[in-house]
Amino acid sequence: MTPLTIRIDDLSGEPIRRLLALHLAGMHEHSPPDAVHALDLSGLQTPQITVWSAWRGESLAGIGALKDLGGGAAELKSFRTHPNHLRQGVAAAILDHAIAAARARGLKRLSLETGRGDAFEPALALYRSRGFAAGELFADYPPSDFSQFLHLEL
Repeated sequence: MTPLTIRIDDLSGEPIRRLLALHLAGMHEHSPPDAVHALDLSGLQTPQITVWSAWRGESLAGIGALKDLGGGAAELKSFRTHPNHLRQGVAAAILDHAIAAARARGLKRLSLETGRGDAFEPALALYRSRGFAAGELFADYPPSDFSQFLHLEL
């Protein structure tokens, strides 16, 4: 199997735009309308956000982003593995890359918001395997019975 290459992405390519659209559609499919906090293309194209894409040869395998929240904290956003690359370690590789980047930047805490239900369980298992633990609401998220928040102290 061709190894993964992870690089910063400017979101200009069609493969990444299609995968981002698939991600947003999935979030809308598996979440109540008022509980979808996934960022669209313009939401990801801000100076506070670094987006990485993972490639296996010429094939886009996945995406993930890190949003600087200030004060030594950051949030994981938009993690999605391409359907053709599921269960091949793509999400783990991008997550490990993001955690290493956060540590290299001197950040003290990583957080994320995600939903509840079967569609979210694989991602939750991955986050927990890397030390993320359930915790309190953060940033500007509204209280919700659907959302759950995980944190990793670095």
